[in-house]
Amino acid sequence: MKKDKAEKIKSFDASGIGMGNQIFGLPFNEEESEIIILPVPWEVTVSYNAGTAMAPRAIQKASLQVDLFDVDVPDAWKRGIFMKPVNKNILKRSQELRHKAVKYIAFLEDNGFVKDNKTMQKFRNEINNAGQELKSYVKAEMSEVLHQNKLPALLGGDHSIPLGFLEALADFYPEFGILQIDAHCDLRNAYEGFVFSHASIMFNALKIPQIKKLLQVGIRDVAESELQEISSSGGRIKPFFDAQLKRNIMEGKSWKAVCDDIIQELPEQVYVSFDIDGLDPKLCPNTGTPVPGGLDFDQAVYLILQVVRSGRKIIGFDLNEVSPGKDEWDANVGARMLYKLSNLMGLSRNKINEESIVLIHENPRNDELVINLNQNLGIHDER
Repeated sequence: MKKDKAEKIKSFDASGIGMGNQIFGLPFNEEESEIIILPVPWEVTVSYNAGTAMAPRAIQKASLQVDLFDVDVPDAWKRGIFMKPVNKNILKRSQELRHKAVKYIAFLEDNGFVKDNKTMQKFRNEINNAGQELKSYVKAEMSEVLHQNKLPALLGGDHSIPLGFLEALADFYPEFGILQIDAHCDLRNAYEGFVFSHASIMFNALKIPQIKKLLQVGIRDVAESELQEISSSGGRIKPFFDAQLKRNIMEGKSWKAVCDDIIQELPEQVYVSFDIDGLDPKLCPNTGTPVPGGLDFDQAVYLILQVVRSGRKIIGFDLNEVSPGKDEWDANVGARMLYKLSNLMGLSRNKINEESIVLIHENPRNDELVINLNQNLGIHDER
């Protein structure tokens, strides 16, 4: 550990008021941080409610309210989490194209034929070209993070943005799987004519041969064309529909057993793609395409924790479709999920001192879960 970082850890009050303009109020710069988050304020192709382009800034603000102690990884903050500055040019470009996309989508909904309208053709082509440019930008940025041997994360924005990230990972890993938490399959081919639609991200991702498996958890809104994609994938795509997950629990199956069933399908290297609408909409009421049902916050965290406990490595993640409302509840939830995802990715990669890990194990005397914390925390199991 470099001297400057060690001194910052020693002098930083992790129990104090969140201050500064860096994510979670942490004192580290980019060089000192092990986890690097790229914010991408992009929402051109959202097909229902907008607002997710404002999420990176809103989440950064809300993150100052997050207490840094994590029961699963107590000293996680010491590894350093850094969020790059929000690219104002991308936000401006997204806003400009969003106006055109709204007109284009309204034209389609009014039974318009794009092939007969040159203006709409121009709008569509401009948006598709911009999507290609954004993909290249994200790939270049995330490739740089990977070359620096940092742990990469992406914060949207809509769910179209991770494609360049996945391509960057494919240059580093011969094979990996995706754990997608989402209300939707996102397997549509150029939805509404947009090649890089938020509803097409997994259709596009599966063109990357290094992606060997796609597990979709929490799905509860699906098109017939997507079911056909799943059926013809030869097992490469494995959906876990929300209705069936809930029925399993209602009929007596534990969430741990459900998670075990999911995780056994994953390869060694795992990318987590987290659409916030995979959660119950009470936790994300302003997300672009909310659907009743979904996972509770703790269920989602437990699933990812179990991925880590299984010995699998989280090689990257994205968090998307958080749309801040007037009361900032969505941003609050988004910030807390971002922190958990960051900490668990670090834990899976051993990016923290082993002595700081919270070990949860079965107590042979009473079968209760016991949390043994590092003695430095001043908490002891005296039984």
